[in-house]
Amino acid sequence: GGGSVDVDLDANALMFDGSGQLVDAVWFRQLQSKDGSVRHSGDNRTGAGDGDDETITVDLTRVPASVQTVVFSVNNYTGQNFSQVDNAYCRLVNTQGDQEIARFNLSVQGDHTAMILASLKRSGNDWTMTAIGTPSRGRTYTDNLPDIRPHL
Repeated sequence: GGGSVDVDLDANALMFDGSGQLVDAVWFRQLQSKDGSVRHSGDNRTGAGDGDDETITVDLTRVPASVQTVVFSVNNYTGQNFSQVDNAYCRLVNTQGDQEIARFNLSVQGDHTAMILASLKRSGNDWTMTAIGTPSRGRTYTDNLPDIRPHL
């Protein structure tokens, strides 16, 4: 009765080598990286349920040495822009201690259909997280690759 429309937001983790080549992608069509270091909880097409609808877990100790950057993004597969989506957010959580590191409120972001959220870059034996928050367009991560490349 309220005119609401189903929205399907999809979380992605994209793994790049040192030359900026995409070596693996974890998303709703591939729920685990080839090496098993990155796992997706599965596609939630309606947002129903309590808590985070889709999660991506990265075990940084298992990410192959050839992977230098992991980029996180979200796409609206059903095509609405984020100004038409209520109560949508993405967050980065350190599972050791369950500490929220960053949060993006997607519902107030504007007339685009995708967002490049953050990157993890290898720095020796450590990783550095950078918040990005760059808008993009498209239904899947492949549409966003040109907008992701400057952040590698």
